[in-house]
Formats: sequence, structure tokens, C-alpha cells
Amino acid sequence: YIVCGYGRIGRIVCREFRDQPVPFIVVERSPETVEEVIGEGLLAIQGDATDEDTLRDAGIEQAKALISVVSSDADNVFITLTARELNPGLLIVARAEEKGADRKLLRAGADKVVSPYLIGGHRLAHAVLRPAVVDFIELATASKTMDLLMEEIEVKDGSRIEGKALKDSGISQDLGIIVIGIKRRSGGMLFNPSSSTEILLGDKLIVLGSPEQLRKLEELAKR
Repeated sequence: YIVCGYGRIGRIVCREFRDQPVPFIVVERSPETVEEVIGEGLLAIQGDATDEDTLRDAGIEQAKALISVVSSDADNVFITLTARELNPGLLIVARAEEKGADRKLLRAGADKVVSPYLIGGHRLAHAVLRPAVVDFIELATASKTMDLLMEEIEVKDGSRIEGKALKDSGISQDLGIIVIGIKRRSGGMLFNPSSSTEILLGDKLIVLGSPEQLRKLEELAKR
């Protein structure tokens, strides 16, 4: 993964990646910030992420995803355009600040656009209106939680659960995992799927279970 920008949002992203852990590299303009990142034991390069050569040095052509969280919407748009040209299959998630920036980022090639202020506002409101729901989501998505995790697991070609109905897959009965939803390869989302729902190749199962349960499901979902 490539993280462009190491401001407040970039630091949170990197902390989550480090806790998982997943391999990532930080791209930063500021030499002082790059020294700080390296001092924290992370991988980083100094350069302008809007520049093709900088992204190539960061490994853009082999990267799985790019997260652009620099403070300028214009720079995020340009980074997205450049990254999409260099790696058409890349997953790109970009930060939007100003109104209308999300549409520009999507047109530039971003797969997902996130507005930290919008998300923060929604979360503050839900913390008052639906506190139990917020507590549950925080528990299920916290990377350091050891007894309960919400995860997405992709069904690979040749998996033992491909083509089976949920009730025959053993996911709930044998592993004790709760299937919250299924995201189809086509992009459609099934919430609270019925036991007769067929598991298809490329499905992403949105599930809830313990780390050990999820590890077993990952093995079932592999080739």
C-alpha cells in the first residue's frame, strides 16, 4: 500500500496499517517529516506524490492500493489521475475537504472518496442518537480487539465454499461465524443474506467472528 501524506489523517491510516499489519510506504514532501516517519520504524520516501517518478519510486506499478490524504483537494485529484494512469487496476481511496471535491476525485479515477469531517459529524451525532450501535461498531472494527472482529473475506477460484448455499457451507454451523452481508463481484450488496443464498466466485463475505474463526474461514475461501 502507498500512503500519500503524513498529516493527522495519514498518521491514523499508518497506525491502522501497522497494527494489522500490512506492508506500506509513506510518500511525503517534507524531509523533516520523512525523517520522523523513518524514526518511527516505518518505510518512507521524500518527494512530490503528484510526480510520476516519485510514485514509481514508491512502487506504484506493483501496489495493491493507494491512499491519498494530502491536505489539498487539487493535489489529491492530481495524485489520483497520475496513479490511475500508472496502474489502472489500483484501488484508490482519496480524501476530500471542500464541497464538490468528491465528484472531481471520482471523475479522476478514485474508487472511494472519504470526507473526514463528514464522517466525524455523523459519528458524533450517532454517538448521541445510537450509542449502543457506535459501541458495537467500534468493538468489531478495532484492530486490537482479540475476541471479536468484523472482516471481509474474498471467495477465490476453487474454494471449497464456492457454489454452496450459506446453510451448506459450514460458515455458521461449523465455524460459528455470523455472515452480515455479501458484496457480489458485480458490486451489489446483500445485507443479512438468507441461508439459501449461494456463495459465488469473487464474493466478499462481510463476517463477524473471533480471529481464530476468521482464520479458518480464510483457509476455506482460498483456492
